[in-house]
Amino acid sequence: MTNLSTYAAMAVCTTVAGLVLTGCGSESGSAGTPQSTTPPPTLPTVTQSTPVGTGLPLTVSRTGGFAGFDDHVQVGPDGVATVTKRGKETIRCKLDPSLLASITTAAQQVDWASVTATKLTTKHPDDMIVAVSANGKTARIEDPNLKPLAAPVNKLLTEAAVPPGKLCKQL
Repeated sequence: MTNLSTYAAMAVCTTVAGLVLTGCGSESGSAGTPQSTTPPPTLPTVTQSTPVGTGLPLTVSRTGGFAGFDDHVQVGPDGVATVTKRGKETIRCKLDPSLLASITTAAQQVDWASVTATKLTTKHPDDMIVAVSANGKTARIEDPNLKPLAAPVNKLLTEAAVPPGKLCKQL
């Protein structure tokens, strides 16, 4: 029993000695150690309301519907679009600068941090799904967070996804 109390007393003494020695380090005002006048670096913070990424590259898909769509358009930051349609060859084209600008501006207005990635499932027979994928997330165009993209995506699918056309010149 005395061995146990001896070990306990030694542990307490060792702990107290460690705490006392910890306080014996150099103070900010001690001589001999130059103090830095450079403030510590600050890191940017990301909150849920901070947009993450610009949205480009961006992929738009249109699937299903009565016509059985299966269209995919991938838009790169350089304005080059890769268009695939069911039963047709994949085409690369350069988007018209005005269309690219409207897509880029709309994608920058989306708060990508708040977009909830959704599984694209049909809601009813002949449901046409128009979806946007960017920054690792995919959501239907009806998602309220994607509202800024609705008009540019519609224009992309109706006027540019049929190259060669006036809004997408084939490369």
